[in-house]
Amino acid sequence: MKIYPVILSGGAGTRLWPLSRAVLPKQLLPLVTDKTMLQETALRVRGWPGLMAPLVVCGNDHRFLVAEQLRDVGITPHAIMLEPSGRNTAPAVAAAAQFLKAQDPDAVMLVLPADHVIEKNEAFRMAVERAAALVQDGSLATFGVVPTAPETGYGYIRRGEPLPGCDDCYRIERFVEKPDTDTAKGFVTDGGYYWNSGMFMFRADRFLDEIGAHAPAIASAAANAVADAYRDLDFCRLDEAAFGASPSDSIDYAVMEHTRDGVVVSADIGWSDVGSWSALADVQQRDANGNVQRGDVYLDNTSNTLVRAESRIVAVVGVQDLVVVETQDAVLVAHKDQVQRVKNVVEHLKVQERTEHLHHTRVYRPWGSYEGIDHGDRFQVKRITVKPGEKLSLQMHHHRAEHWIVVSGTARVTCGDKVTLLAENESTYIPLGTTHRLENPGKLPLHLIEVQSGSYLGEDDIVRFEDIYQRA
Repeated sequence: MKIYPVILSGGAGTRLWPLSRAVLPKQLLPLVTDKTMLQETALRVRGWPGLMAPLVVCGNDHRFLVAEQLRDVGITPHAIMLEPSGRNTAPAVAAAAQFLKAQDPDAVMLVLPADHVIEKNEAFRMAVERAAALVQDGSLATFGVVPTAPETGYGYIRRGEPLPGCDDCYRIERFVEKPDTDTAKGFVTDGGYYWNSGMFMFRADRFLDEIGAHAPAIASAAANAVADAYRDLDFCRLDEAAFGASPSDSIDYAVMEHTRDGVVVSADIGWSDVGSWSALADVQQRDANGNVQRGDVYLDNTSNTLVRAESRIVAVVGVQDLVVVETQDAVLVAHKDQVQRVKNVVEHLKVQERTEHLHHTRVYRPWGSYEGIDHGDRFQVKRITVKPGEKLSLQMHHHRAEHWIVVSGTARVTCGDKVTLLAENESTYIPLGTTHRLENPGKLPLHLIEVQSGSYLGEDDIVRFEDIYQRA
């Protein structure tokens, strides 16, 4: 049996603002360890007998970060599939099933969100092995997490009759929406309910049979999107029109609540979906006062509080039960009982047409990154880093001129018809309207300061003539 991990790396993680943002969501951040959640998920299923390289499904804006993060931990994916738009999990998994079935008619899919924590990896592997025996016979399996508390932020699964020959495996009696506190306490006391983990395992052909029967519009759109997909560098781009025509729905609603072949495998695996700041605090090491801290933090007479400092010292004195998160351009202070309301902050930022929900001051690009340092009327200053061997697009601006000062490394600068090498402490000027390009020909990162001046300084004032990354 060949099992293909399908890692779903979509979503914006708005409840973990200001750290998680649209351009750099929680699955691409090192929230729990020094590795990102995507990296942890991919490493979790590496090296098992019968497991193939993962197929990762992500959005277009995240494609280069996903590829780079996998490369950094030595993982070559089976494929990176790009969703043209977010349509929830059912269309994404249907497209992955079509893609895998065309290559391997007997492919088995292990569907995993990229942003979950699993502390007991060996117990998880054993749960997958139990599920594998069931899906060979055509069952569609989900993993029910043994609840450790009456959580109201998770959906639940009520187990039905036990399955012969498989320990702690059951028919699915029903799915239950997120309950209130009293109902959740009853579920835990009952012992027959599991947290709905959102992880699944099934044969690709069986999933396509079931989604074709219960959600034919999704099945048709996914099939068309894969049939008209095309290669873009190392990525598989689903057809935009076909995928966009799919209804938006989850695997649970589209398939698992309707199929007669749904089963749940009990899994005591130390699982969390890290859906809020309080949930993140629960999966991290605490000090003697119950505090979780990361970064340059000073605590005094403080208890049961999470403090995360990204760019400067954060001092917290005489408080309890708080979440304090600092980034370069935003600070969140919230009571732990109110962290679900963080998404309201994000909605406010959207309504106000601000940018703090979209990206950080440091913005990542396939060639490196840039970071805003200062800005004012008709000027802004950026710190630019270009990775060895990489280069920006050949481009031109209608509304701004640029000054570049090399801080370290070597820069190859194209300005009009002239190509120049610049070393440390050397600078150059790019006049408005002049075609130009910046490259790093060296073996060390290139760091430079860019000073822009002009009537309009938006990132959309770029006319690209040539780009090795094939961006529009």
